[in-house]
Amino acid sequence: MLRRRIYRAAQTAAVAFSFLFIFAIVVLAQDRRQGEPGRFDFYVLALSWSPSYCEAAHERAPDQQCAGRPFSFVVHGLWPQYEQGFLSYCQVPAPRLDQTIVGSVLDLMPSPRLVFHEWDRHGTCSGLAPAAYFEAVRKARAVVKIPVDFLEIDKPITVTPDDVAEAFVKANPGLSRASLVVACDSKRLSEVRVCLAKDFSFRDCAEVTRRACRSDKIAMPATRGG
Repeated sequence: MLRRRIYRAAQTAAVAFSFLFIFAIVVLAQDRRQGEPGRFDFYVLALSWSPSYCEAAHERAPDQQCAGRPFSFVVHGLWPQYEQGFLSYCQVPAPRLDQTIVGSVLDLMPSPRLVFHEWDRHGTCSGLAPAAYFEAVRKARAVVKIPVDFLEIDKPITVTPDDVAEAFVKANPGLSRASLVVACDSKRLSEVRVCLAKDFSFRDCAEVTRRACRSDKIAMPATRGG
């Protein structure tokens, strides 16, 4: 009986060691490319609902996108992702951006502060030079069509996360619910995130979609302050 217990204990220890060994190999494999520019699996294109950002921004410092013409969905960023997790700030300090490049992307990202931040945090992880990265941002944005109903909202509306997701799926052939996530704060739609392969085709992203908005209903503030 004692010999059998010792044998079983030895078997259990061997199995546990095997799992730990395999886990260590996986971790080391991930660590070898952790934060390495250009070595990632796919992109997330984050499209921010600008009226929500600006409504919340009344409590923060003024931002250029909250003055002037009324923006609807704007590009928050193009984020390199791993299948599990993401990388950020891959070059510190980041290479500086030429003002010409900043100016060229303000039609998509209407705030110089946002442009600089996204380059520092995410663009440096793309493995691309600044001009090439923001060209990738433009290509990614061109792939996603904004639903007609959301191009201009002249008075606040209430929607469900499913409403927003289904509208994007309907407007974009090939896009599925497994490729996008609707994000919110405590009461407002904040953004829609679309997962894209490196060739800018739609692709599934299980880990990203798990971080979806859990609210039953959310507000979409008006684009024109209605």
